[in-house]
Amino acid sequence: MKDRRTDDRRKKHRRKDNRGVVDRRGVLDRRNNSKEKDYQKEEKIFDDQIEGRNSVLELLESGKDINKIFITKGEKHGSINKIIAKAKENKIIIVEKERRKIEEMSQTQNCQGVIAIVPPYEYCEVEDILQYAKNKQEDAFVLILDGIEDPHNLGSIIRTAETAGVHGIIIPKRRSASVNSTVNKVSAGAVEHMNIARVNNINDTIKYLKDNGLWICGTDMNTDKYYYEQDLKGPLGIVIGSEGFGMSRLVKENCDFIVKIPLKGKIASLNAAVSAGIIIYESVKQKITK
Repeated sequence: MKDRRTDDRRKKHRRKDNRGVVDRRGVLDRRNNSKEKDYQKEEKIFDDQIEGRNSVLELLESGKDINKIFITKGEKHGSINKIIAKAKENKIIIVEKERRKIEEMSQTQNCQGVIAIVPPYEYCEVEDILQYAKNKQEDAFVLILDGIEDPHNLGSIIRTAETAGVHGIIIPKRRSASVNSTVNKVSAGAVEHMNIARVNNINDTIKYLKDNGLWICGTDMNTDKYYYEQDLKGPLGIVIGSEGFGMSRLVKENCDFIVKIPLKGKIASLNAAVSAGIIIYESVKQKITK
């Protein structure tokens, strides 16, 4: 009888402990699901809105579809008049609203009194990037971003890439910033002139690029070769790793060569956008002076 009571107590303790584990897992699952929903909600918010005078002006000059443009009521100065004239020329609806309403609509907190409502950003395919380079009769010049999550970094990188003549940028579909109003504004409208592809698997894409004749250059501090010592001419794909973590292990293994940037100070790393700019323009310099 005593043994049976002891066994019953043990079973009760097991059920109690198990319930605790299940509850904790349930809480974790709910938290993860909540984060995922917040991430999706954030993407949805930015899908159809371009803000800031330079970004909207670049959008108008690109000829892409615009549903309507909201501007602040009152006196119009500077580039806003150019935006209004261009919008009227393209027969785009202009809606004037009070400053408070415009600020409530803004997602960047610095819309400069103008917001364009547009269809969701259209990503291209990797094949389109290579075809674009071929049409220009140039060696393919591609940027591969391995998990850049900060939209400000993504916007800065797009701006630098566009000015340097990069034919396209490749980003993963998950764990990466996507093109939104913040990215567009930081890029100063360069998004409208850049081919950007979203892919399921960065490693498969790197293999595809290599099969199409591109050399893949990775960036990491754990290597002996400096970026200016490496031949960066010809068909090239440059990989920029995520903020804080760098390239993933498999991506690093798939690179043909890896280079580093010399650091002389006490800070052990550079901003991802700055690193991208240094490597991109080293390649541009080598191509010009070859």
